[in-house]
Amino acid sequence: MALQNDKSLGQHWLRDRDTLAHIVDCAELNSNDTVLEIGPGLGTLTSEILRRADRVVAVEFDSELARKLPSQFPGKNLKVITGDILKFDLSTMPVGYKVVANVPYYITSKIVQTLMTDVNKPSIAVLLVQKEVAERLAAKPGQMSILAVSAQLFAEVTLGDKVPAVLFTPPPKVDSQVVILKTRQTPFLTDVNEADFFRIVKAGFSAKRKKLRSSLSGGLKLSKPEVEEILGRAGISPDNRAETLSLDDWVRLTRIVAR
Repeated sequence: MALQNDKSLGQHWLRDRDTLAHIVDCAELNSNDTVLEIGPGLGTLTSEILRRADRVVAVEFDSELARKLPSQFPGKNLKVITGDILKFDLSTMPVGYKVVANVPYYITSKIVQTLMTDVNKPSIAVLLVQKEVAERLAAKPGQMSILAVSAQLFAEVTLGDKVPAVLFTPPPKVDSQVVILKTRQTPFLTDVNEADFFRIVKAGFSAKRKKLRSSLSGGLKLSKPEVEEILGRAGISPDNRAETLSLDDWVRLTRIVAR
């Protein structure tokens, strides 16, 4: 994880070699790849990446850790940048770069959003995150969230191995899991505007415990009969809740509302 060994900053070191190798395996690295590593910390994951990739660009928030890292890998093609990954210019990375990271739990969602909405998206991002967050990212209809919709709109999301808390120093309170985001080669949205799409999605999730007729009515400032008519045209029951809808459902809904 990216920050110093301070519980307030969400830092826990991972040293288990099998787990580190699994994370790198999931990234499908080859000798031509450039990898962006987020939060290299002590360099344990960096070491595994450098064995397989051509070049690593490591962005480390902690200036002291960033200063020490290069000396651990003499002669390796490693560039260490001190800074905040959320402010890092992804356009400086080559097209088709990959991301491998053990990220702090508290900024996982922001990191995913940053990577997936940038013009220069990675071809694949392999992240070790809190198990619950990994499951949310890869959720199926019935368990969807805005995070799941946002990630899956831009990437095919699958899960890797679970990583028990005891493998970290100090152990966090929860287990972790590897999540793999393979960026879609062709955009999922073809005939609807992205801003319109997310406006509808946010309206749907605006009152999560309520049924769609109520959440969309409040979120879109429409009457319930109007919402029921729109949902009927989209082939969606007004008694459904937002978490039950698939990406295709949201697209159909957006087409109708945006008109």
